[in-house]
Amino acid sequence: MVDFKKLSTQAKNLVEKRGGTDALKKDAAELQEIAKGKGSISDKAKAAAAALKKPGTEEPAKAASAAAAADPGPKRDPAPPSPHGDELTADDVERKAERRKERAEQKAEQNDPAA
Repeated sequence: MVDFKKLSTQAKNLVEKRGGTDALKKDAAELQEIAKGKGSISDKAKAAAAALKKPGTEEPAKAASAAAAADPGPKRDPAPPSPHGDELTADDVERKAERRKERAEQKAEQNDPAA
């Protein structure tokens, strides 16, 4: 059975440890800005982790730049806009890439049936 009183006390202590409800609100606002910003999911996750290291004090732009500096890996170009004006989500781009790969494999099998 769950001890809700103990759970609520732990939650209150954690909020106070991180700077109180004002800091919690600032953290939520930072995370919201990071989530709405540009960049890949992994870049956003790194920026969010960096922003949460200091409760309620980090600016999203600073956190995002710190996360980008920590990841010197190659950056992919964003997907080109759809000719119909619809914006593609990351899932759409990934599914398209998978379909292209499958078609290329099928074409290779047709050209070389022994393989």
